[in-house]
Amino acid sequence: MFLNCKTFFSLRYGTMPVSTLVDKAFELGIRTLALTNINLTADAWEFVEYCRKKDIKPLLGVEFRNGHEFKYLILARNEEGWYHINHFLSNCLQQDIPFPDRAPALPETFVVYNWGRFPLEELRSHELAGIKPWERNKLFRTDTEAWQDKLVILHPVTFQDAEHFELHQLLRAIDQNILISQLSPDTTARIEEQFVHPAKMVEWYADHPHIVQNTLRIMEACDIKMNFDQRRNKKLFTGSAEQDRKKLRQLAMEGMLHRYGNDNKEALQRIEKELEIIAQQEFEAYFLITWDIIQFAREQKFFYVGRGSGANSIVAYCLLITDVDPIELDLYFERFLNPYRSSPPDFDIDFSWRDRDTVIDYIFKKYGKEHTALLGTVTTFQTNAVIRELGKVYGLPKKEIDKILENGFQLQLEADDSIHRKIARYTAMMATDKSYPNHMSIHAGGILITEAPIHNYCATYMPPKGFITAQMDMWQAERVGLFKFDILSQRGLGHIKDAIDIIRENKGLEIDIHNVKAFQADPQVKHNLASVNTIGCFYIESPAMRQLLLKLQCSDYLSLVAASSIIRPGVAQSGMMKQYIQHYRNPDKVTYIHPIIEELLHETFGIMVYQEDVIKVAHHFADMELADADTLRRAMAGKYRGTDNFDKIKAQFLQNCMRLNRPTEAANEIWRQIASFASYSFSKAHSASFAVESYQSLYLKTYFPAEFMVAVINNFGGFYNRELYFRELQKTGVNVHPPCVNNSNYYTNIKGSDVFVGFIHIEGLEQSLADRILKDREQFGSFLHLEDFTQRIAVGPEQLEILIRVGCFNFTGFTKKELLWKSSLLVKNKETAPAHSLSLFEAPAADYELPRLAYHSHEDAFDEIDLLGFCLQSPFTVLQHNQEKYTPAREFHRYIGQEITALGYFVTIKYLRSNKGEPMCFGTFLDKDGEFIDTVHFPDSLSKYPFQKGGFYILHGKVISDYDVLSLEISKMEKIGFFEDKKR
Repeated sequence: MFLNCKTFFSLRYGTMPVSTLVDKAFELGIRTLALTNINLTADAWEFVEYCRKKDIKPLLGVEFRNGHEFKYLILARNEEGWYHINHFLSNCLQQDIPFPDRAPALPETFVVYNWGRFPLEELRSHELAGIKPWERNKLFRTDTEAWQDKLVILHPVTFQDAEHFELHQLLRAIDQNILISQLSPDTTARIEEQFVHPAKMVEWYADHPHIVQNTLRIMEACDIKMNFDQRRNKKLFTGSAEQDRKKLRQLAMEGMLHRYGNDNKEALQRIEKELEIIAQQEFEAYFLITWDIIQFAREQKFFYVGRGSGANSIVAYCLLITDVDPIELDLYFERFLNPYRSSPPDFDIDFSWRDRDTVIDYIFKKYGKEHTALLGTVTTFQTNAVIRELGKVYGLPKKEIDKILENGFQLQLEADDSIHRKIARYTAMMATDKSYPNHMSIHAGGILITEAPIHNYCATYMPPKGFITAQMDMWQAERVGLFKFDILSQRGLGHIKDAIDIIRENKGLEIDIHNVKAFQADPQVKHNLASVNTIGCFYIESPAMRQLLLKLQCSDYLSLVAASSIIRPGVAQSGMMKQYIQHYRNPDKVTYIHPIIEELLHETFGIMVYQEDVIKVAHHFADMELADADTLRRAMAGKYRGTDNFDKIKAQFLQNCMRLNRPTEAANEIWRQIASFASYSFSKAHSASFAVESYQSLYLKTYFPAEFMVAVINNFGGFYNRELYFRELQKTGVNVHPPCVNNSNYYTNIKGSDVFVGFIHIEGLEQSLADRILKDREQFGSFLHLEDFTQRIAVGPEQLEILIRVGCFNFTGFTKKELLWKSSLLVKNKETAPAHSLSLFEAPAADYELPRLAYHSHEDAFDEIDLLGFCLQSPFTVLQHNQEKYTPAREFHRYIGQEITALGYFVTIKYLRSNKGEPMCFGTFLDKDGEFIDTVHFPDSLSKYPFQKGGFYILHGKVISDYDVLSLEISKMEKIGFFEDKKR
């Protein structure tokens, strides 16, 4: 009798996760239940699955609303009806049109309207009128028996109890961005919208038993028979399984010749083994679809990187999906695919952020919008956001809300304040493991390609991104057998792709960027890696990574692969990173727990660095099948924790060790290491893929540093802000000029050894004006002077002032003050028409009598700081402060263990917590020579001397050395301004 139940996926309306809804129904003896969320289908299959576990018959439908207005409920009689509901909902959402007043006649569905919406005699065969318990009095003058097949009980279930009713009201206020006191009853549910016992419901409708009977009849007529044990991705690529098998074999063999030559028995043997497992699992189409995407990208000359566990596959390597040789790195295919894996593995394919949408568009056109959708994801309410939203709803001033969130590390809630207590209580309710959904969003790269239409499983919508997106996340998709293709966007690839184009244009050279093995052997590349000259390079430019590379004395591929793994979050906290560095620097002092472990982990000095190490150890030390060993690896990664599988695998591991007479102490210790590995395990194939891209970018930086850095800037940087990349660009010896109306493009460009900052970096400059300048210059040539510019380009005084102040007219020979004086006369009373105007005869520049205007050298710098965010000259040349008394970074090695004072220009900061949970941080600065100063700020120091945004800091502290990496442990820090000496 419960045809209208909601979870918290009725966004900012419902308050129950699926488990709570179904558990409460089960406790009340309810054995048929309908989920009808508002305009959303995101948790439909979780609901179906959970109901079946509780032996409850699940029904699916949707409650259609235009804003606050309830239109109707549509229930699916079966899977076909569910498809039509999703299709109808999707069409309206994608076109952003309101739902019609009357629902369309969808096959295999029932429609339930509110009582009185249409006269009973006008209802069609599949249409019903719902009577809510509190509306029973409206039936007084109606012969309900005459219309018994048209009437049903419509008791909404929205929240679990009275406390959650108030939470519902808060969510409604948040949704409307109003105070709780301003909430209108017609925008909320009624407090009665909770479960009641079925017997109570029957009692309420005792005078109309035929309505109860008809409600039960409708529920009996609906049934969802979804089988969760089927894979529902596109099954075939060529049209038949046999042709797919032949196609994949042909491509693999052709690729083997390209990658390994025609006489590599090891490669051939591994290819045959992989093809056999792929055939057993019927995953040929998955490989071929990925190959086809790669082929399109290569035809378009798009740069890409295939990574993830897919790099364990030699077939993927031969199909050019990845550039990681699994034989060279001893990567196990079973990490990627094995007979016990029911789901297809992930290929993560990274493209430049500029190219990715073109690739996605190709996929949609190739497989059709009926079968293709971006994967959705669920954005949940985060604790700080909840506190801020609840504070607003309760009418707290912004300052008071900020005070509650003060420090950023702990919440400051005053227990004696009733509003604060409510905020604390409702924040706690929403910050459970079942975090409250806030809105649907788009997965970072997942795309679904289905055999049957996508609307068989969920509705779709059209976000601003411009591609149809599924109303389900990865977990819901996998629940029904849909597995994503990952087409990801990465700015690092934009750096590489654009650098290749810029080198071609500026140097006339073609770069084979896939010649990675040559890059790895190049002595200059090795030197830059060893000296961490890596700013701008993918994955190896952050302060933490540069320090790690120095500690590892990294100059080769395998060391970089290891570094790419142990830099991952959680490794440092576990102590494994420190242990690895110690073993790496002192290999003669490494002790191995067992000779087999020495043989297996000699490359990583006895430490399990990769997930593949778990597989190797389990296979060779405990004699587990490779597929079983990968199941162990997945359990360690958290896939099976807390289940019987985990305990069974542990028992098998220890029993096998006992059978093989392995020392009990060694077996237990190895198991302990494997178990502790879970928090930071990382695929070697992932690390290897990252290292390949790092080498590609490092090669470009080594031999074409200026072009590479321009590409980094034009892709909006990487780890650091753009100022640092401009500083790095200046180190290459090029001349960096401010924006210029005659030489700048929208993005920064390089011509020979001259670089002109792009218009995109000018704060406040309208893009339409930049576009007009570029178009006019292309058609009619360079601008002669300011007068010529104002005659040809319609520009307002504010925009012209920005162009002058940033340096766009430096070519005229006039100072900025003189140009501003002239500009006030040129644009005064001038009409700003969009059309270009060019006089028939060239007019000479007007000769004005300009007053003598004072000029100071720092004026350009401060104009640039205002309009670009930084000055193009070194900030140390602008600083009016005695800089000779400070110790430069190049001399730190002379003062290890001693207190010094340095002067640093702020670059970046990383906050973290100490072992005691107190806030501390690591800082990065530049000295006047452009060298990095790395600082450590322990809790006491940070609390006394907090950071105050960017600029200059006087740094007092002790020089510390950690495996030749020098840092400054700060005891005192003082921020100073550009005119510091004038203030003293």
